[in-house]
Amino acid sequence: MFELTFTEEQTMLREMVRDFADNELKPIASQIDENEAIPMEIIRKIGELGILGAAFPIEYGGSGFGEVGYCIIQEEIGRACLSTATFIGAHVSIGTNAIYIGGSEEIRKKYVVPLASGEKVAAFALTEERAGSDAFDLRTKAEPDGDDWVINGEKQWITNGPFADTFSVFARTPRGITAFVVEKGTPGFASGAPEKKMGIRGSKTSSLTFDNVRVPKENMLGGEGRGFLLAMKTLDAGRLGLGAACMGACKELLQLSTKYAKERKQFGEPIANFQAIQFMLAEMATLIYTSESLVYRTAVLYDKHEMLSRQSAMVKLFVSEALDKCVDYAMQIHGGMGFSREMPIERFYRDARINRIFEGTSEIQKLVIARDIIKRNGIV
Repeated sequence: MFELTFTEEQTMLREMVRDFADNELKPIASQIDENEAIPMEIIRKIGELGILGAAFPIEYGGSGFGEVGYCIIQEEIGRACLSTATFIGAHVSIGTNAIYIGGSEEIRKKYVVPLASGEKVAAFALTEERAGSDAFDLRTKAEPDGDDWVINGEKQWITNGPFADTFSVFARTPRGITAFVVEKGTPGFASGAPEKKMGIRGSKTSSLTFDNVRVPKENMLGGEGRGFLLAMKTLDAGRLGLGAACMGACKELLQLSTKYAKERKQFGEPIANFQAIQFMLAEMATLIYTSESLVYRTAVLYDKHEMLSRQSAMVKLFVSEALDKCVDYAMQIHGGMGFSREMPIERFYRDARINRIFEGTSEIQKLVIARDIIKRNGIV
């Protein structure tokens, strides 16, 4: 039977991240949105606090908190700023994690250690013009040439793309899709201009181009032809972290909405006294309770090295859609003030929508879930 409890160390981790989020990140969240950039001093502080390495083992520069610890971090960051949560997610659970899962011992020591400390920033380069939901339809190619692989092609919508140092890149090779580590500054490799986005504007996203980019053979991850499987395993963790960040945002929205409902008066009394408002608060709380159970139950399974593609898809599907419902309720409760840029509700409203699209659309999550159910003959 699953029971949601946290160790003393996990509780201390939560308190540390919450203190940072409340006192240093939340006060500048609107500035991050307006300027479309996370200040470098904030990124450095995130690295100094050990946030970027918390999920990884100590021998690779991490803190050994695993997926549960990582979800705690993303929950607290998500309460303050979804742009920053997106930066962390791209760096930790997909960019760096792909190297950790697929890399040799030498590659792990070379790349994961500086990434875990925040010395370097990671990105995950899978998506292309034709390969979005159909991630298998990659056109970027890698050909062997002596002791190197030569990569040609283009990637799109790569989070952290404009400024990352280390990229987990997926390309088609003679034996199928294969993953490689590519470093910033490699001849022929370039990042495009940051995309102009509706939400999570502080998270920088760009295209990548590869023009005869040479990478050494030892930079291959997981073996030739094993890249698609590596990408899917990596996204299992990514979807968990994304779910945790969405859940944190839901909790912040409920807290803001409850406070406002108790202060705002209409017809001579606080709107919190009205059943219509109470029903919306009740719906938000129920979505949060369910989300919390899904996120941490699945994170515990992940740390036990159990197969969980279906479960992580359920987390991503349910919690991303729960956030859309919560932010809509929050907007309704705040009324005109929610629509104003003076309040954080408007920013959360814009930031929420992408979560049903990236790291696999809601429709793709349903396919993953349904196919696994059919494979297991309806046994869940």
